[in-house]
This record gives sequence, structure tokens and C-alpha cells, in this order.
Amino acid sequence: MAGIPPCDPAPVSAPSPVPTPTLRRTPAWVWLVLLVLAALLGWRGWTGWRARSAQEHAVAASTEERMAALTGRIDALRRDQRAQLQRLQQADATNRVLRDELLGVGQRAALLEDSIARFADPDRHGAQALRLDETELLLVLGEQRLLIAGDLDGARRAYALASGVLEGVDDPAYLSLRQVLVQERAALDALGTEPRAAALARLDAFDRQLRAQPPPGASAGSPTTAPWWQRAFGRLVQVQPSERAVALHGGDRRQAELGLQIELSLARAAAERRDADGFRQALGRADAWLTRLWPESPALRQERQRLQALAALPLSLPLPTLGSTLQQLRQLRAAP
Repeated sequence: MAGIPPCDPAPVSAPSPVPTPTLRRTPAWVWLVLLVLAALLGWRGWTGWRARSAQEHAVAASTEERMAALTGRIDALRRDQRAQLQRLQQADATNRVLRDELLGVGQRAALLEDSIARFADPDRHGAQALRLDETELLLVLGEQRLLIAGDLDGARRAYALASGVLEGVDDPAYLSLRQVLVQERAALDALGTEPRAAALARLDAFDRQLRAQPPPGASAGSPTTAPWWQRAFGRLVQVQPSERAVALHGGDRRQAELGLQIELSLARAAAERRDADGFRQALGRADAWLTRLWPESPALRQERQRLQALAALPLSLPLPTLGSTLQQLRQLRAAP
């Protein structure tokens, strides 16, 4: 087999070429038509968009106008509401004023009716009404004269005049009033002297006696009457009780006398306003100043006893029936 020569293969024929399809060209007028159609569609879309945009702008503008109109109407309604509320408040205030005036007119009418009824009452007109007014005035004057000025005699005279005027009233309804007036006049007559006036008189007498009578021992330090040892050593040594100091020198004595006079003036002012506590406290301080001026002696004890008796004096009127006649008269006149 090795000697067998290789045989040549048979020649293969080459494949025939495949024919390529030929493309047909589109005519130019077709492209022109398509371009015109695209331009028409674009123009149509643009005009439609512009129309829609204009319509939307018009709708938005009309909406804004409507909103502005609604806002203006709301503001106008609010202004009208505030104006109506202000008118209502003014009307309410006017009604309140008118109601108050109407009530005042009603009260004045009631007072006028009451006054007319009183004038029409046969028990309250003419001379009897004048007598009752005069009696009330005299009772008021007598009470105030006694309480303010402490004028017991003036109060008695005023009550006596009131009793004489009240005797002219023939109405039996005032019989008990005359009895009360008689009892009050008897209490005034039994009073004796007015307590405040009596206390002031005794205080003035005590003050005058102190001014007229020098304290014992006040001139013990004078060089003419003092013993020889006091005249020799009085400027160097002074002997006083250890429990209290007596003002012997001029400056100390003037201060003590001034303090005593101030306390007596305070006591006098307290008695004027019927302040019993202030009266007693002022006299207690005056007693302390008195011990500074007077050395221990029977005269000092006597003056202190007088001060204690002054402090024990009453200042108020022991007259519980004072003003009872005036009160009953007013009750009788106020009764319907």
C-alpha cells in the first residue's frame, strides 16, 4: 500500500454567487407629504396647546376675580356685622340708661306720693307738724349740746323747751312720748354736774395749786437758808434717796416742770374727747414727773392722792336714757 501512489481528489466546483436583492428607492414626493403632515400635526398641537393655556389662564383669572369679589363681600359683611354689633351695644347702653332713669322716675314718684300722703294726713299737717319738727330740732340740739360741748344747763333748757312745744300736740298717740320726755328730763336734773366738765375743773384746780405752791425742799439748796455744811460742800456732794432722784438744779427742774405740764395738757385733751384710758395714762405719767419735782414728804403723798382721785373720775355720761325721746319721736313719725 505504501507503493500505491496517492490519487488526486476530484476537483470541486465553486458555488455560484447568490444574487442580492435590490432596494427600491422611495419617491421624494412621499417624504414631502410626510413632512407636510408632520408640520400640520405640530402646528395643530401647538395651536391646541396655546388655546388650552389661554383657556386655563382665563379660568384662573376668573377664579381669582371671583375670590377677590367673595373676599370683598366677606369683608363688607364683617364690617356690617361690627356696625350692627356696635349699634346693638349702643342700644343696650341706651336701654340701660333709660331703665335707670325710669327707675329713678318711679322712685321719685313714690317719694312724691309719700310726701303727698303725709301732707294729706290730718295728723301730720299744719301746726301739729310744725310742733313735731320743732320738738325734734330741740331734742337734737339738747343731745348734741350735752355730748359735744358738755353744756348740761344748755341741754336742760333745750329739753324744757321741747317739753313745752310737745304739750301743744293734742294727738293721744304722743302721750307716751311726753312720758318718756319727762323721765329723760328727770334723769338730766338728777345728773348734777357733767362728768367731763367736773374732771376738767378739778384738773385745772390741781394745775393752779401746783403753780402757786412751790414743792417743799425746792429752796433747800439756797445759800441763805441751807445749813453750813450744805453751803460748804453742796457744790461737791449731793445727798439724795437711792430709790429715786429729785431734780434740784435749775435745768433739771425746768425740764421736769415742762414734762409735768405736757402730761397735764395731754390729760386735759383726753378728757375733752372723753378718752378715759388716755386720761388715766397721762395722769400716771404726771405722777412720775411729780416724784421728780417733790421730795418724799406728806405734801407729795397728798398731791399723788389727788392725782389718783382725778384718774378715778368718770368722763362719760351715766345716762342710759339719753336720746330715747328723740328715737321714739322719729319712730312715731316714720310709722305709716
